[in-house]
Amino acid sequence: MKLQDRVAIVTGAGGGYGEGIAHYFAEQGAKVVVADIRADAAERVASDIGPSAIAIAADVTKSEDTKAMIDAAVKHFGKLDILVNNAGTTHKNQSMLNIDEATFDKVFDVNVKSIYHAAMHGVPALEKNGGGVIINIASTAGVRPRPGLTWYNGTKGAVIAITKSMAVELADRKIRVCGINPVMGETGLTDQFLPGEDSPETRAKIIAGIPLGRMSRPLDIAKACGFLASDEAEFITGVLLEVDGGRCV
Repeated sequence: MKLQDRVAIVTGAGGGYGEGIAHYFAEQGAKVVVADIRADAAERVASDIGPSAIAIAADVTKSEDTKAMIDAAVKHFGKLDILVNNAGTTHKNQSMLNIDEATFDKVFDVNVKSIYHAAMHGVPALEKNGGGVIINIASTAGVRPRPGLTWYNGTKGAVIAITKSMAVELADRKIRVCGINPVMGETGLTDQFLPGEDSPETRAKIIAGIPLGRMSRPLDIAKACGFLASDEAEFITGVLLEVDGGRCV
């Protein structure tokens, strides 16, 4: 098992990609902190995984919640090896001029500021353990942005740049920093990303732009994270892995 005895935090793990990552990490031998703003969702996933997981209710836009999340991992499992910044949100696919300031702020807080908080509190814990891995979930939207999601696209462009910069700055602390760029996937936010209604016809238009012929799935993202978090990727840092069925070719 490639993550045997590693301790990982996965944010936004109460559903979607995060739930898939948490389950896969546990299957690969990791101890997992299932973190989500929804306490009931975190508890459900942790319960499904079993004794190798604990649930933490955390709002990743808040410094104090993020610190409590990191502290809980170290207190319960004794250390921190892997931090997956997966929690994310979006605005509905529509004209950029229709997005109000409060929504803009929320999207940037959840998608970008959360990584700042995670670094402030997570890096010292990883460094104390002799190093580790940070994985940021970005998006193909930061590589090939499309109309209707302009402000969301901007957050993911920021995540990509931040990931590369973090990788260089933290290398001497033996902390690798990588990211994943998923194509649109089957998650709780799918209807928000789609232009118009969530219908078979609308989904077919999206899938037509993905050479391998389907949307991403949580397990696709989880396997990519598992590789990047493992010793198999020990000389890989600053990489944003496109898990997109060829979308960005």
